[in-house]
Amino acid sequence: MTVWDTRSHPAREQFAVWHEVICQAFVPLRPTRTAAEPGFAASVETRALGGVNRARIESRPQLTDHGPREVGGSTGAYLFVNLQLAGSCRVRTAAGDAVVEPGRFVLLDTTEPYYLRFDEPWRMLSFRVPHAHLGGRPDSPALGRALDGRAGTGRVVTALMDALWGLEDTAPADLEQSFASAVGAVLGGPAPTAADLRAAVLRHVTAHLGDPGLSVASVCRRFAIAPRTLHAAFEGHPLTFAATVRELRLERCARALADPAERGTVTAIATRHGYPDPAAFSRAFRRRYGVAPRELRERHRNAAPEAKTTSG
Repeated sequence: MTVWDTRSHPAREQFAVWHEVICQAFVPLRPTRTAAEPGFAASVETRALGGVNRARIESRPQLTDHGPREVGGSTGAYLFVNLQLAGSCRVRTAAGDAVVEPGRFVLLDTTEPYYLRFDEPWRMLSFRVPHAHLGGRPDSPALGRALDGRAGTGRVVTALMDALWGLEDTAPADLEQSFASAVGAVLGGPAPTAADLRAAVLRHVTAHLGDPGLSVASVCRRFAIAPRTLHAAFEGHPLTFAATVRELRLERCARALADPAERGTVTAIATRHGYPDPAAFSRAFRRRYGVAPRELRERHRNAAPEAKTTSG
């Protein structure tokens, strides 16, 4: 749990502190004051729930923009579920305008611009859900609308938000997927599965095999999930996450070593595919293929002229 309160700072610094706090707690945002008053009383409390970030916010009137510049400066892709507790929020997105009154909530995609206006003091619960938990980037007419939190699937979402907020950071991270499933129902799409997450992770891993820092920790940061959620996505498959990364890297190296047109050294090929330590690469390669990398390369180099002569 982390708590920020601008009232612990001098009045002249409070709004600048608020700007810094909301960017740190959420995504890049640009607030603008709308009331001439001394100081700027506001607070944010955040609690983690696996990859879902929970926040309770209380603040003064303001405009809060997540425009094209802020979208471009964002890392990660998320959906915010903002439940209005007090005051009202005027929301503007590409889909149009909406007014979110207490008891209603709005879904906002951080990969698209959105603009919020608060004309009075306000309170809000805001849950940040990674796109990966929803099976990918959401595309739904529910985005940007004021949704009723007292009926239908909306009531399920708000009831979960209220219940989950009361849990400590040590609560079971699996509850995050229950919340994501409820949000998915509001969006109108199928609930994401472990297979959806595994497919997204494999696409990411395949595109970043050359990164020696590719690991459980880095992938969990990228998809904003807990390690056990990542490992669960690979349960029931022949290879664990770590073994999958190792296998893909070795396959890439083996293909490069077998290619007569490849001019890179064995060390350069290994480094290119995520093995900066030549000794570690050689050991792993020999365990997988039964020969040293240089032996495999020589075999294919020696076989290439024979194949050319035979075909001629």
